[in-house]
Amino acid sequence: MKSNYKRIGDHIKLVDERNRGLRIKQLLGLSISKQFIPSVANIIGTDMENYKIIRKNQFACSTMQVRRDKKMPVALLQDIDEAIISQAYPVFEVKDVNQLLPEYLMMWFARSEFDREACFHAVGGVRGSLEWEDFENMQLPIPSITKQREIVKEYNTIQSRISLNQQLIQKLEETAQAIYKEWFVDGANDNQDKIKLNELVKTQYGYTETASNEIIGPKFLRITDIANHQINWANVPYCKISENDFEKYRLKPGDIIVARTGATAGYGKRLHKHFPDSVFASFLVRLMPNDKKWNMYLGLIVDSPVYRDFILSNAEGSAQPQANATLLTSFEINKPDETRILEFNKIIEPVFDLIECHQLESLKLTELKDLLLSKLATIEN
Repeated sequence: MKSNYKRIGDHIKLVDERNRGLRIKQLLGLSISKQFIPSVANIIGTDMENYKIIRKNQFACSTMQVRRDKKMPVALLQDIDEAIISQAYPVFEVKDVNQLLPEYLMMWFARSEFDREACFHAVGGVRGSLEWEDFENMQLPIPSITKQREIVKEYNTIQSRISLNQQLIQKLEETAQAIYKEWFVDGANDNQDKIKLNELVKTQYGYTETASNEIIGPKFLRITDIANHQINWANVPYCKISENDFEKYRLKPGDIIVARTGATAGYGKRLHKHFPDSVFASFLVRLMPNDKKWNMYLGLIVDSPVYRDFILSNAEGSAQPQANATLLTSFEINKPDETRILEFNKIIEPVFDLIECHQLESLKLTELKDLLLSKLATIEN
């Protein structure tokens, strides 16, 4: 071990401050992607005074199920001054920020190599918890505070550009939906021909396999990837797949991918022109427009609340809604004349080109961010 590697436990301390008097109302959860999220826990009848307070520049983590999930959820609170979190989560802080920056420590926790080491130390049967002592005994390189500031600044510059891209993509997608609404919803008339999606698309169920933890094979698009506002290709895992199956399930420009199960049933995304080699998982259905001129119009229909509401309200099962390909393509739509579709495409295509440009830039920036994280292990003063 290099001389500048230090034990994590020597630089952090546990904090156990409870919400006495119910002064703090904002309740946060902790995601496996190492972020704080609004809590969805049912807190009716719960004693909120026993919840832990977490303050800015403090960490919360979960040491349970590390081996099962192959990740240790841990996050640094930065966006707000204080919140409360489940008492099940250890809360800790850096002892001396003049020796170790919390942001630098969080960068170390964000490394895939950290998760692999945490998984190695995890014990406790199938779920595989990580003992607190083993977590404290893990080590990291701690260069000078000046060097840490330089590294954090470089990392934040990349992250800020990725966040800006996400904001721009969201605005552009809202613009695309507004243009679609103006052309085909607000201006629709009662005499317009109605057809169902199944008259314009073919369907295919996804590939029955699990994602790989290795960076090998094509990307493996899952329900969680399309249920978000936008596809973050950097978070999409890979998949080991034979050459024949790859060709069978390979996603192509203009494909529309729709979730068919659970609370995400009816969520859909259309793939534009340029994206990583990828296949799609079994809980997804591919809609393939018979004529490519329809794909942008149909993609905007599927990626709309009206479509999702239709699927969820007609899906079988209450606890876990299930939608088959027949239901997913039974949605009735207006069928504009082809001339109007071609005119619409000329206006909307540059918007999607720009969206894709920002998506690809974010993917490259994420690769650069991951490279910076990987180099932390060899950092010198």
